[in-house]
Amino acid sequence: MSEWKQKRFWKAVSVEPEGEGFAVALDGRRVKTPAKAPLVVPTKAMAEAIAAEWEAQVEVVHPLSMPNTRSANAAIDKVTVQFAEVADMLAEYGDSDLLCYRAETPEELVARQCEGWDPALDWAAEALGARLHPRSGILHAPQDSAALEVLRARVHRMTRFQLAGFHDLVGISGSLILGFAAADGWRPLDEIWELSRLDERWQEEQWGPDEEAQEHEALKRQAFFHAAAFYAMA
Repeated sequence: MSEWKQKRFWKAVSVEPEGEGFAVALDGRRVKTPAKAPLVVPTKAMAEAIAAEWEAQVEVVHPLSMPNTRSANAAIDKVTVQFAEVADMLAEYGDSDLLCYRAETPEELVARQCEGWDPALDWAAEALGARLHPRSGILHAPQDSAALEVLRARVHRMTRFQLAGFHDLVGISGSLILGFAAADGWRPLDEIWELSRLDERWQEEQWGPDEEAQEHEALKRQAFFHAAAFYAMA
């Protein structure tokens, strides 16, 4: 038995002011989230991006082709009701940040990690006011609690829509610092993405590329870039 899919029933998609935000309407009827909450977003740019996704649906609605709609739904239905928990979970990445766990050997990889990751830690110390320190090996070594608290406070100051985008920036990269770097535009997003894949690039050089892994990475990269764009619109 084939899975039921929603068919396009509307002719016109519009963006309408709603309080201090913007709503998307289909033939004048406001779109709601899966939890039946009004889909009202903070900026016109975000509403227009969502409206474009609804307009792009032809005969059948394909949710996977609507990343902005899904992120807005997540911000409203999920982040809103557990904001503190989500913020704390992301802030905890700082104590085990990808950029801080360095290889002990070989020397070439150690040097490459220092060259690529040290500038990001330096940027965080200056721009964010939090100095994290690298460690050699895989054993956990706690970071300075004051630095972690500074980062935690920054995460908690985000809006629910920013936090929805930031969630994927951090989760996909494995780094709180790279999440902030992407959100703040520290460097071109391509460069930040490559910093998050430094270890994988090393493995590819040693053993050759893996087709399945490359396909998986392409999806993660697409999601990372979407998260940065969504954060910027918030």
